Amino acid sequence: LSFFLWASLPDDSLLDLAADGRLRAPGELEGQVRRMLADPRAGTLTTRFAAQWLHLPNLDAIVPDSRQFPDFDDNLRQGFRRETELLFQSLLDEDRSVTDLLTADYTFVNERVARHYGVPGIYGDHFRRIAWPAGSQRAGLFGHGSILTVTSYATRTSPVLRGKWILENLLGAPPPPPPPNVPPLEESPSTTDVMTMRERMEAHRANPVCAVCHKVMDPAGLSMENYDAIGRWRDTEGDKPIDAAGSLPGGAAFEGVAGLRKALLERPEVFVGTVAEKLLVYALGRGLDHTDAPAVRAIVRAAAERNYRLSELVLGVVRSTPFQMRRSQS
Repeated sequence: LSFFLWASLPDDSLLDLAADGRLRAPGELEGQVRRMLADPRAGTLTTRFAAQWLHLPNLDAIVPDSRQFPDFDDNLRQGFRRETELLFQSLLDEDRSVTDLLTADYTFVNERVARHYGVPGIYGDHFRRIAWPAGSQRAGLFGHGSILTVTSYATRTSPVLRGKWILENLLGAPPPPPPPNVPPLEESPSTTDVMTMRERMEAHRANPVCAVCHKVMDPAGLSMENYDAIGRWRDTEGDKPIDAAGSLPGGAAFEGVAGLRKALLERPEVFVGTVAEKLLVYALGRGLDHTDAPAVRAIVRAAAERNYRLSELVLGVVRSTPFQMRRSQS
């Protein structure tokens, strides 16, 4: 329990309860979980669990092309990461629904991040909470520079990386691995006839070998094309308007990140189930298999009764059979 919530050794209070056999007394376990979540040490759920789940450490390896993105620097990189950490931490501190990660009408910025997003009147290095206007394209994780940069290449966006990130981290349905000898993405044939990313992806999918994976990933990733490789909003690519039409596997078509967000929220139990799976993996320190599926479903059903609050997911993990019991070695 302590390593799950604090990534550290238990304190005396928890040790005493366990030694006396009182940790399983009615209401005691829930009380301890809520006490531990209120402790600053629970911040490791943000800096470790959320960072790993959302691939934030990968930001350190991303080096956008300095000719195309001369304003990108390490201060912005670190600001991106901190913004996303603080959004997750706000869910923990305020006991909000995990679906707020998709819809949050607020974020946390310092002067450097605010300037990148075009937000005026923010000065200094310290982060403060700001509200987005109704209908803002920056709402939730999809507007975060961290997510948009870590799912791009140095010189361009990547509908493939973005689509894979959505399928794997939000839907819990990772695409199949690519087949061997996949040809590279065609670049624009000339500087006078610039192909949009959508056009290049359509040409790439014309190869049946490539189409197997790309028909699953590309539609979700292309819905985020209004954001460039470092998360700036754009309406055109070259001199052509952005076509941000997209879809999710088995779902209807939608338009842009607003449509993507709405499509995910039409079946919140799928997204919440993915969060529950990631939490359980983190708590157990192992991958899941089919025998863990009933526990995940039970965690989601119980959390639904309280609007999928983050604390309810944590409690569900703690109460679950995989967390409570050891596996037999026989």
